[in-house]
Amino acid sequence: MYYTGFADEAGRSIEAQIDATRALGWTRIESRNIDGVNIHEMPEAAFEQAAELLAQHGVTINCFGSTVANWSCDPRSEEDWERTLDQLNRAIPRMQRLGCTMIRGMSFTRLRDASIYTPELVNLIIDKVRVLVNLCADAGILYLHENCANYGGMSSDHTLRLLEAIPSPSFRLLFDTGNPVNSVDYRAGYEHQMQNAFQFYREVREFIHYVHIKDGIFRAIQPDQIFNASDWTFPGEGDGCVREIVTDLLKNGYDGGFSIEPHMAIVFHEAYSGSKEALMRENYIEYGHRFMQMVETTADELGITLSIT
Repeated sequence: MYYTGFADEAGRSIEAQIDATRALGWTRIESRNIDGVNIHEMPEAAFEQAAELLAQHGVTINCFGSTVANWSCDPRSEEDWERTLDQLNRAIPRMQRLGCTMIRGMSFTRLRDASIYTPELVNLIIDKVRVLVNLCADAGILYLHENCANYGGMSSDHTLRLLEAIPSPSFRLLFDTGNPVNSVDYRAGYEHQMQNAFQFYREVREFIHYVHIKDGIFRAIQPDQIFNASDWTFPGEGDGCVREIVTDLLKNGYDGGFSIEPHMAIVFHEAYSGSKEALMRENYIEYGHRFMQMVETTADELGITLSIT
């Protein structure tokens, strides 16, 4: 088992991200943005400089937090499809350069009106995700689908439909504990309720390869926005069932990665006098320590000896 996280929430620069990672005693980063640019969009020189700094400090990138087929991409748009293919084709050689074998991907934006999802559109989404999975398979990479604001994230049933339609060993799940807090449940009969994180987790558990740790409290539906409004919290303080999910994972022998994604507003100290960057760093490190303590306490209660790599 290992710990990692979206270190761009600790600082913009790769130096700041490495510093926060090492401060937690970790050696991995799930890379998303460096200096505000996604790792697969960076200019080549900037990417190479980041790769060299990572190597110098003994820090690796365990997963690319890509924007491939994410909530900004409409499955009906050919322009978005071409952009998605370009992103993945840029990401793959960079992943190979860094020895990274996992990429976070999605299944295109969530269209809030469920009636739009005709059988033809669902088949189109499946066909496009299959292409992405096959490109990853050819490169020895796992396409990890995140339950975010995308087709597969509309409910556990939607995720399972994708998995059934694309039975590839290169297609696995990245389960985010906090995303259900912010998402309506689109299963038949549940459409007007918010998702339950533990229910979603339980239904897809056997396919989970990797876990994002995020927690929060739902606030309001925002029909004109991609995401609804939530207040993000430290792990175990919200409605993401983080403690219950971690307990169940450890009981069932989970030995993969836990990646923190605090997503918290800058509210760590009400009267903090330092810079925003320093505040981000402190919040990220505090989040990591709190989560590690949760895992250690849970393991002790279960009588499990952890093997942290």
